[in-house]
Amino acid sequence: QVQLVESGGGLVQAGGSLRLSCRASGSIFSFNTMGWYRQVPGKQRELVAVITSGGTTTYADSVKGRFAISRVNAENTVYLQMNSLKPEDTAVYYCNVRWVVVREYDYWGQGTQVTVSS
Repeated sequence: QVQLVESGGGLVQAGGSLRLSCRASGSIFSFNTMGWYRQVPGKQRELVAVITSGGTTTYADSVKGRFAISRVNAENTVYLQMNSLKPEDTAVYYCNVRWVVVREYDYWGQGTQVTVSS
């Protein structure tokens, strides 16, 4: 099975920075998409940023120019550098890896809390 272990969440003041890390282990197809989603209570989980194994990135409009996603394929690790944080970035951030081989494979981490104080 696939496991995702996240780290790097915490409490930061508005304008500050945090870096999230996520390492995937197990049987992972080489050509995959890794990324970060976030969720606040009462709302749906939303995409923050994703990156393919080829390096193509997609960002939510709300984080463009402030967040940067990167990955190390050989280590099945994805990072999210978050700068100029705002109170509205407060959420639980979830790591995800997915690929399609005949069917879709979709795995999630346990989530890490990010709290931005004003």
